[in-house]
Amino acid sequence: MTPDLSVEIAGLKLKNPVLTASGTFGFGLEYADVVDLRRLGAIVTKSVTLQPRAGNPPPRVYETPSGMLNAIGLQNPGLETVLAEKLPALAEYGVPVVVSIAGEAIEEYVELARCLDASPHVAALEINISCPNVKRGGMQFGTDATLTRELVEQVRQATALPLITKLSPNVTDIVSIARAAVEAGSDALSLINTLLAMSIDVERARPRLGNVTGGLSGPAIKPVAVRMVWEVAGAVSVPLIGMGGIMTAADALEFILAGATAVAVGTGTFVSPAAPTAIIEGLKDYCVRHGVNRISELVGKAQRT
Repeated sequence: MTPDLSVEIAGLKLKNPVLTASGTFGFGLEYADVVDLRRLGAIVTKSVTLQPRAGNPPPRVYETPSGMLNAIGLQNPGLETVLAEKLPALAEYGVPVVVSIAGEAIEEYVELARCLDASPHVAALEINISCPNVKRGGMQFGTDATLTRELVEQVRQATALPLITKLSPNVTDIVSIARAAVEAGSDALSLINTLLAMSIDVERARPRLGNVTGGLSGPAIKPVAVRMVWEVAGAVSVPLIGMGGIMTAADALEFILAGATAVAVGTGTFVSPAAPTAIIEGLKDYCVRHGVNRISELVGKAQRT
């Protein structure tokens, strides 16, 4: 038996449910020599802003027990370069490309959506309203249901592309933010982004990151992420993309069983660039062992038992 790993998210048909998480896989091209990009369900790009960004001052990354702190600060080459160079090059691999967008004001998100809507190389947009490592924008929108609603509504009017809103875990009630995004027109949700955190060098008596705080990712946050996917899956009817500490197929299955239609691998690609393709094989093996014909049958199964 060869199980069917295909899934559908907001009309976007994927050959398997394994994506790359924005911010950890660059624009995909950086990994092309070590990973078969054609095997992925989709590639989610690094978040793109209207103008190039240099990011935060170093140090920007610090390894923690079972995780990683980062404060990159949305470093990227800007929309013009992405449209002219990155997206055409990615198109050669025949994999759906989801472009993550970020801005400091709603108007910037709207302009990004409008410009990317005209590109033939974009399959969907991810609205990043949850980056904890910038002083303006980012979490400002993702931690306030009213601002979430306003932003998503205006982006929705600017594009016909499927919209995926990326949610922040740095809230007291993620369900209220999720509902606001869906009611405003988001076709799907991705969750979670990183947890706001910090570490101090006790010998120097100084924060280890140049930005002082950063986003915690990796296996340490997986139980939090699975819980949030479970909660949101029980509250909204749109597809979810689960992420947060996924290193193996078993990790991915936790998210799927909790209610995620697809998963995204982030920090895991730093440990092993081949993690996404290994997870695809692991999902296939699990389905064979458990007599599952279609992986979509597993979505939310833990909620039904």
